[in-house]
Amino acid sequence: MGLTSCLLRHHKRCDDLFADAEGACADGDWEAGSRLFLAMDAEIERHFKGEEEILFPAFEAATGMRFGPTEVMRDEHRQMRALLAAMKQAQERQDGDAFGGHADTLLVMMQQHNMKEENILYPMCDRALDENALGESLQASLHPVA
Repeated sequence: MGLTSCLLRHHKRCDDLFADAEGACADGDWEAGSRLFLAMDAEIERHFKGEEEILFPAFEAATGMRFGPTEVMRDEHRQMRALLAAMKQAQERQDGDAFGGHADTLLVMMQQHNMKEENILYPMCDRALDENALGESLQASLHPVA
């Protein structure tokens, strides 16, 4: 199945939560939008942390590539975090135009980012890393104990 298969599935979960939060806010249901946005934001942050704290360091140690694809992904994570913060502020103000604008930008960025991970970085990680050594830690980072 591959070490990164859990991350592929988690991309889908984050995408679904994004669509739900964006839809609720676009419909003016700010209460549901707030709840869904917080869930989406938490899942995206959980995803970023799993990559930044587990996958990327292991890949860099195994390959010696410290300023390659993982650094590009970290930079994109920073940009997406800034967009999420702007979306949160717009959501709290119930500013549909600002929320929608930031959401549109984030959606394009997430799609491009995920394509790079899924088609380039994840296959590289699957080839370079031992699934048994990291798989459990990566899975646990995406599914914390409630």
